Amino acid sequence: MRKLILLAAASALSTSLLASPALAEGKAPDPARLKATVEKLVSFGTRHTLSSATDPKRGIGAARAWAAAEFARISKGCGGCLKVESVSERFTAPRVPDGADIVDVLAIQTGTGDPNQVVIVAGHIDSRVSDVMDFTSDAPGANDNGSGSALVIEAARVLAGEKFDGTIVYALLSGEEQGLLGGKLLANTAKARGWQVRAMLNNDIVGNTTGLNGKIVADRVRVFSEGIRSSEDGKAGLTRRGIGGEDDGPSRALAKAIDGIAEANPQIGLDVFAVRRPDRFGRGGDHTPLLEAGYPAVRFSVGIENYDRQHQDLRVEGGRDYGDTVVGMDFPYLAKVTALNVAALRVLASAPAAPASVSLDGALSMDTRVFWDAVPGAAAYRVYWRRADAQDWTDSRLVTGATELLLKDVVVDDHFIGVAAVAKDGSESIVTFGGMAPRK
Repeated sequence: MRKLILLAAASALSTSLLASPALAEGKAPDPARLKATVEKLVSFGTRHTLSSATDPKRGIGAARAWAAAEFARISKGCGGCLKVESVSERFTAPRVPDGADIVDVLAIQTGTGDPNQVVIVAGHIDSRVSDVMDFTSDAPGANDNGSGSALVIEAARVLAGEKFDGTIVYALLSGEEQGLLGGKLLANTAKARGWQVRAMLNNDIVGNTTGLNGKIVADRVRVFSEGIRSSEDGKAGLTRRGIGGEDDGPSRALAKAIDGIAEANPQIGLDVFAVRRPDRFGRGGDHTPLLEAGYPAVRFSVGIENYDRQHQDLRVEGGRDYGDTVVGMDFPYLAKVTALNVAALRVLASAPAAPASVSLDGALSMDTRVFWDAVPGAAAYRVYWRRADAQDWTDSRLVTGATELLLKDVVVDDHFIGVAAVAKDGSESIVTFGGMAPRK
């Protein structure tokens, strides 16, 4: 009987994702259009953050102006559905010793519900060569990160004109190679505007399938996420450790949700390799400042990397080609990563916000009572649970008309429990992990 219950719960989870009309509608990303976008970005010679901001043909300024014009053109085609703007802030940092104006280009697709409920898809538009301070040499930046920038623009093309409860922000960031400055500017902007960021999807190096060792990985994308939150203080970290929530922070919940969306949409053709660390070993990306600000954020990156084509001067040395050029890219693969981002954006922007908190009460009992904060716009809630030795949710139950549930014969000592908010179309928020009930 237990097996039947588990199978029914798993089936209910898959059905809710597959049935969501937000996943089924819309245009598909176009590999040829993605290639044309990357080639256009490469044509600016260098997009180094310290290159010219005013030259109309070469440098970061020309690239940003072109990208803003592309967003404006997309907006014109959907009757002004995107608000295009540039935000800037002056930063001084070790890689910007004399200071520089960092500019992020944003296209904002305002939601029909609370416009401050925001989902962000981002990629950095700047590029570099071997010397991070060299802003004059050609730095094509095709894969790092023309691929992520092209993905963001293509996602806007695909989703423009669709209606969502939440707001989608398409963000092209500057200054990543100079110290994640564009990500810091984005986090500052979100805080200043009062955005309630449901998710930030950072796409950085998402367009190649051949690794440095010659191995081809075309059916997998890595999604990096933190467990313990970098924004938590010591006391909050100890509390999370005490309830066993190290693998269930908001960023990790977001990665698990993206994994579920990929599984529910096999036509995309990508397996999500959910890497349980914030980024690649010893490295970072523009999602990091969002994590530090307390927002759920993940990084998408290719299944296998070619380090000869990252942060390299253009050259041939010892019979090996160095440099980040279009030749090293796989645009049908980039289209698949774009499609997965689009599917995730549809779900996350259609879903309600995640419950602010979930509490559990069941110490010294065979049953567990779960109760959570009501979420505006939620049509229902889905309560998830799993044994405490499992990583992924195995059981679930849909709850309507209530914000609590008694789980009979589910011992809180032996299980992890969380709750997602559900929209009328079945789209779900990320899961909020359950903690201890407040003492009375």
